[in-house]
Amino acid sequence: MKITLNKIGYLWTVFFIMLLSLASCEDNFNESGLDIDSPSNVASLTVNGVEATISQNTGEINLVMPYGSDVTSVIPEVVLEDGATANIDFSEALDLRNTIKFRVVNGNLFKDYTIKTTVLSPIKSFSINNVAAIINDAAKTITLTLSEGTDLTNLNPVIETTTGVSISPTSGTTIDFSNPVTFVITANGKTVNYTAKVGVPVQGLVVAFLGTAANRAAITNMDEITAANWFFDTFNGAEYISFDDIVNGASLADIDVIWWHFDSATNLPTVAFKPAVTQALQAFRANGGNLLLTSFASQYVDALGIVPSGKGPNNVFGDFLPGGWVDSNSWGMSFRGHETHPIFDGLTTYETGKAYLLQSGTYRLNHTAWWFVPEWGGYVNGAGWRDQTGGTNLASEGWDDNLDGRVTIAEWPNNNTNKNVVVISMGAYDWYNEESNGVPSQANEFITNIKLLTQNSINYLAINN
Repeated sequence: MKITLNKIGYLWTVFFIMLLSLASCEDNFNESGLDIDSPSNVASLTVNGVEATISQNTGEINLVMPYGSDVTSVIPEVVLEDGATANIDFSEALDLRNTIKFRVVNGNLFKDYTIKTTVLSPIKSFSINNVAAIINDAAKTITLTLSEGTDLTNLNPVIETTTGVSISPTSGTTIDFSNPVTFVITANGKTVNYTAKVGVPVQGLVVAFLGTAANRAAITNMDEITAANWFFDTFNGAEYISFDDIVNGASLADIDVIWWHFDSATNLPTVAFKPAVTQALQAFRANGGNLLLTSFASQYVDALGIVPSGKGPNNVFGDFLPGGWVDSNSWGMSFRGHETHPIFDGLTTYETGKAYLLQSGTYRLNHTAWWFVPEWGGYVNGAGWRDQTGGTNLASEGWDDNLDGRVTIAEWPNNNTNKNVVVISMGAYDWYNEESNGVPSQANEFITNIKLLTQNSINYLAINN
């Protein structure tokens, strides 16, 4: 067959039209495989009369169940669009304590969904003097810290419970919180006890916030500003001290605990390495002073001789603006084996010995200065790290139940009961969540864990020395 140039041109035209058509079809779907107007939708999902909220844009199905609901073995009522099928069998019981992911298909169209289930806490809120408590439903504890000097013998908690729940003592009752108080919660004829503990910072404690700025007002890093604001609001005896103050001979003799939270750069500032500074801080520690080093400041254990030379954090990194978002999994830590350590007291946990610090969907910079244990440094495991650094590793990433993979929180020394240095060094320890392209980050629901972890650490250092 003889093909002319005109026919070749015609064939090329048809080919390009087909390509454009395919591209147009692909544009009907976004990157997640969602076609909002497709007949592959979940029309509704209901459990025990409670209907879930469905976002057809994101594929998220949020189910909020009343307090006391058992969601370990549930058969949900699911309605799909006509002709659609799911790749899981909704006629079989599901454990809705876990996130459930599935796909709905209708012909050549599909949509991915995720079921997230929340069982309401019996206590919506618990506060004293406008200070909100941390409520741990797993441990059945209520924990809050009031300002220094508060009279614990005459307090009136303001309590809000969820629908169908009663509590005793009731909201507004005058209570003596000098010792832990038991609250009895009743719902559907069943009762459960929660233990409330109210504390105050160590009386008369003199604590200092160390920084590179000339004074507190001159701090520019937002994470450091946020941490400092909380610090000065929490501790009556708080003061600010700069590295230049130390260079110029400022006395550290009356200070119980110095906290250096450095978030500005992966490399520590030159002034921190001046002999006048390192010698003053070494003398401070030798004379019974205590150090809390957080974020990039964790690296300072090397320069101060707290660890043998070269045994400081071996994995230092972090984003700087614009940074990014925490993915679908919240960031946290495992402190398995150290659940009774005072610095973890009162934290809201999601499993025994595990707590979240940074909520999924939160904007973060991931500033990290920790130890990779098996991969680098020849430590092999947690025991090897302890032998080589002289410290006690208290926490790792959430997946690391044996604390053999990372060192994210540690204390020194490990050979007696008086520990006068604590470091907190993981990216989840994030005080301020910046904007992304002008859009503010959501609030971090786990910021109370960060605050309590820090306050516990300061109190622990002061009390144990």
